[in-house]
Amino acid sequence: MVGEDLSKVHRPINELFQWPSGKEDWEQYRLTEEQVAHFEEFGYVSGIKLLDEHQIEVLKKELQELSNPGHPGNSLFYEYSTNESTDPSKVLFHALGAWRITPGFHDVLWNPRFLMAASQLLGNRAVRFWHDQLFCKPARHGGVVAWHQDYSYWIRSVPMQHLTCWCGLDDADKDNGCLYYAPKSHRWGLLEKPALAGDMDGLLPALTEEQRAMFTPVPVPLKAGYATFHHPLLIHGSYANTTERQRRAFVVNVFADGTRSNTNEPLLSGIPVFAKDKKLEGDFFPLLFDPVREGI
Repeated sequence: MVGEDLSKVHRPINELFQWPSGKEDWEQYRLTEEQVAHFEEFGYVSGIKLLDEHQIEVLKKELQELSNPGHPGNSLFYEYSTNESTDPSKVLFHALGAWRITPGFHDVLWNPRFLMAASQLLGNRAVRFWHDQLFCKPARHGGVVAWHQDYSYWIRSVPMQHLTCWCGLDDADKDNGCLYYAPKSHRWGLLEKPALAGDMDGLLPALTEEQRAMFTPVPVPLKAGYATFHHPLLIHGSYANTTERQRRAFVVNVFADGTRSNTNEPLLSGIPVFAKDKKLEGDFFPLLFDPVREGI
């Protein structure tokens, strides 16, 4: 039996996250000018605290439930793979659409810490939801996520005014598969789309000699509950997890209000078609935050 489709609820369901009462309340979550400048120059900004210990535990519990292919709500996922890795010796759990199924992953979209930062990094614009993702790299044999640009998978939506937020539910470091970024690669233009869980270096032949010379990825270790935001063209990926520790994370992808469909095909599996040039809105692309409406 399928549970309620939470995509029809465009407000927090429970009290996991406290909505600010006014402008002054929002200010505590504002990124500094230095953080915004770092994002603009390097294509990312990291070390942003999004979750407290209780919130982490709630989401871990929900993720454990959702990782069971027999979960009654799993038919609501846009994509669901217990192992997306192309390496038979590795495992990479990857799923899109958890926000439709469990209250915690639904309400994390309305986390004010996330929304204030996202709006700032989108040029202080209103923030609309695109889709979420769950990633799990189990202990000892967690698979890679190959070098890629997020927007290479998203050209079905225009213009490019997207943003990715990656948040760990476990401590992530170089040993268990933390994110790596290629700083300033968001200025290299749109490259070809590689297999997300295939050859780690599958994207590299698409780089020019000059770009290869500048391709020096840096690790972005994060404590559980902390996030990193990156530009849709920034090249990033993560190596295998060979430790005795899990590496679990969720991703929230958003775009500035006004983004349109660039295709007459379904944008996500199982949702109605948005005709080309139609604004993305409604049940599946809710408006999460409008700084004007909040008086900011």
